[in-house]
Order: sequence, then structure tokens, then C-alpha cells
Amino acid sequence: MKILFVVDPLEKLQPGHDTSVALMQAAQRSGHQVWIAEVGDLQIQEHRAFAKMKAITLLDSKKPFYAVHQSLFAPLSTADAIWMRKDPPVTPDYIWATQILDLVDVGRSDGKTTVVLNGPRGLRECNEKIYALHFPTLTPETIVCRHRQEILDFVAHHQKAVIKPLDGKGGEGIFMLSQADRNINAIIEMSTQYGQRHVMVQRYLPESRQGDKRILLLEGEPIGAVLRIPREDDLRGNMAAGGRVAKTSLTEREEKICRILGPRLVADGHYFVGIDVIGDYLTEINVTSPTGICEIDILDGVVLEDTVMNWLDKFVATAQKISIY
Repeated sequence: MKILFVVDPLEKLQPGHDTSVALMQAAQRSGHQVWIAEVGDLQIQEHRAFAKMKAITLLDSKKPFYAVHQSLFAPLSTADAIWMRKDPPVTPDYIWATQILDLVDVGRSDGKTTVVLNGPRGLRECNEKIYALHFPTLTPETIVCRHRQEILDFVAHHQKAVIKPLDGKGGEGIFMLSQADRNINAIIEMSTQYGQRHVMVQRYLPESRQGDKRILLLEGEPIGAVLRIPREDDLRGNMAAGGRVAKTSLTEREEKICRILGPRLVADGHYFVGIDVIGDYLTEINVTSPTGICEIDILDGVVLEDTVMNWLDKFVATAQKISIY
């Protein structure tokens, strides 16, 4: 197959950590062509979706970990599968890119279809923070607003809370809110940009000191998990924020969460997803560029990216059969 990965600039990716690189390596091991493009490379020409794309070979070295051997401007429909893995924030450019991806199969005459993961509509409509609130029995007490007094009232009621930007990633912009903290008003002002931006505020979960669990789901089924434990001097367990990782397994409650989420994720076009769980509560549903494969591989002695690629082979074959017949 020809697989196109829409990603951040390759020089910013880290082999051995970034799931996007692991997926590319798995694709190459499976004999597939690996192509890459950035969001800015997607275009519409002659009423069809095109991209400036580059064919790459993954190397054994870490720097550089790839070599470019071909560049061309071609319809997106020349790819058998497109994996949209641009990191947040979900900017207007990101939204426009998903709209271009909606047009992948427009104007083609070969009767085939190009699989796009995750689905462009779902990426537009499912904010990674707010999406979890579609499952109120699974999430902690939460408000989404931009008004200082409402946030202060929420903190007063729960004593402690966590404030998050709606478009953040990797723990960026997450703060603890406490009535005793003289910085609370300044934090709210900075987070909401003086009442101009909505934020998420959730009841603080003390279980977060033991770690938050990243669970990866493939077509609605859990395939692996890793526990991310915060440093003693930090609130956040995110790996990008310095959290350490530990081997883990799913609890009965977490298995139930996955069973509840699975059908909805697939219905919304989300086939590769990372959910975050603290204690008994779902806190986020990551659909843009979920990570964790490399850490699970090391801790569990598996090659999870090969599992994902084997699934993609079958998924694309099924999609082609349906589109042709």
C-alpha cells in the first residue's frame, strides 16, 4: 500500500518515543510505501484534494531517522490510506485540512476509496477535552466556561480543581486551582485570557498522584496501556511534562469504560484512540495524534505498531472490496 502520514515536521519527531514514527516503521516493515506531508501541503486543485508529498525511507539511525527519495504533487486519492496525525492545537488551518481530507475521493473514477484515519468529520467535531463529557457517568465533575466567578465558585465547592485549555496537549497550560493559592485569580485570567477563552475546570482527583493511565484503543477495543506518573514537584503525569511511565493492566472499571466508549468511537470515525483515566474517571479522549505505543512496547515486550499495521491492512482491503463491489 501507499500510506500517507500527515504529521508535524519530521525533524520535530523523536524515534523511540513518537507513535507516528513507530507506525511509519511498521508500515515499512510490512512492505508499504511511506509518504509524508504537512498540513500546509494539502491543497484543492481542479475541485480535487491534492498534496505536496514526499516518499521517505526509515533508517536505523536516530539522527537522521529518515531519508527522502521522491517528492511529487499528486491527488490524495493516490494513497491507499491517509493517517492524519498532526499534533494539537486544533487551529483554523487544522480544521481546513480536515475539510480538504473530506474531498479525497471526489472526482476519482477507479471505483476505489482512500481510508482516512481518524475520520475528518470526527476530528473537527470531537474536541479532545469536551468529547469525554458525552459520557457523564464516566467523567469527574466538570465545567467549561470562561467567567472568573463561576470558576471560583466551582473551586470553592470542590476545594481543589484543575484548569485546562481546551486545545492543549502534553500537559501544556494545566494548573491546580486552590482557594488558598494567592495566584488563583492570575491563573484564571491567564488561562481564560481575561474572560475571552473557554477553559475546562475539573474536580481535582487525588488518585492522579499515583498516575493517570493512557489506554490505546483500536477500532473500539483496548490493545495496550501505560501508567504515567507525575514527578514529586509537578501536577502532570504527561510524558512531555516529565512524567515517568510504569507497566500496568486494565482494571474492571477501565474495561467497562472501554466497552462503553468503543461503539461511539467507531461510529464517529475514530479508529485509533488514546483515552486517559485517573482512578475511576475518564478525563480525556485523544483522537488527533494519540501516543504511547513506544512506551508500551518496552514495558510489555510487544510490538504494538505491528498489531496496528496488520489491522490497517485488513481494514483497507475491506474498504476497497466494499467500494468496488
